[in-house]
Amino acid sequence: MIDRKKICVVLPAYNASRTLERTLREIRSEIVDDLILVDDASTDNTVEVAEKLGIFTYVHDKNKGYGGNQKTCYRLALSRGAEIVIMLHPDYQYTPKLLPPMAELLASGFFDVVLGSRILGVGALAGGMPFYKYVANRILTLMQNALMSHKLSEYHTGYRGFTRTVLEDLPLDRNSDDFVFDNEMLSQAIYRGFRIGEISCPTSYFPEASSIDFRRSVIYGFGVLRTALEFRLACIGLDRGTVFDGLARRRTYQFDQGVERKC
Repeated sequence: MIDRKKICVVLPAYNASRTLERTLREIRSEIVDDLILVDDASTDNTVEVAEKLGIFTYVHDKNKGYGGNQKTCYRLALSRGAEIVIMLHPDYQYTPKLLPPMAELLASGFFDVVLGSRILGVGALAGGMPFYKYVANRILTLMQNALMSHKLSEYHTGYRGFTRTVLEDLPLDRNSDDFVFDNEMLSQAIYRGFRIGEISCPTSYFPEASSIDFRRSVIYGFGVLRTALEFRLACIGLDRGTVFDGLARRRTYQFDQGVERKC
């Protein structure tokens, strides 16, 4: 615990048997109170490895997709009393060594969402991110920052943490079960005015690390642009049928200088 807040790490897993033990080895047990692995109908022995390592494991009877996996992760974390929830991919693409500072930022009361950014610093390309993905990341982030009146170094990292308040507030079930879930969730958090922090995160791309192919990357990119456009439409009251439908903007950013961020 940090400041008496229960910290849970959720592991959305699919065919992660070769990297799971390596990932678990670097998670500091004195910081993390609960570990949850949700297996999305893997075709390898991920479940057997997880059970051998003593992790609480929930198994989908059929593949529900990356977003669908996260929905189960967060539901279980809340039901088990988590106050801070950090999603860590069990493929070792993101280092578990950053769990303590991410948890500290969330427990500080200054941030509601914390992202491990691959773009801050030189971690992305140095860690092996394909150049086309890096370029797409930069272009999409530039467009999102413009359309959403925000300023993040990237919107596409899979390393992210949330307070319980955020997870209880956002209508996650209406979001996609595919990879664009991450982007929809983050956009909803921005729309609701939750405070978002970032830390620099090195990343590793290697054969065992999961990664979507070019075709699915293109589909994801169009989904990101659609979400950003829907955000802008929602800001002028045209939210019907979007992931922002019915979400009140009751929250605004309040900084020490008294400046509020709105649409």
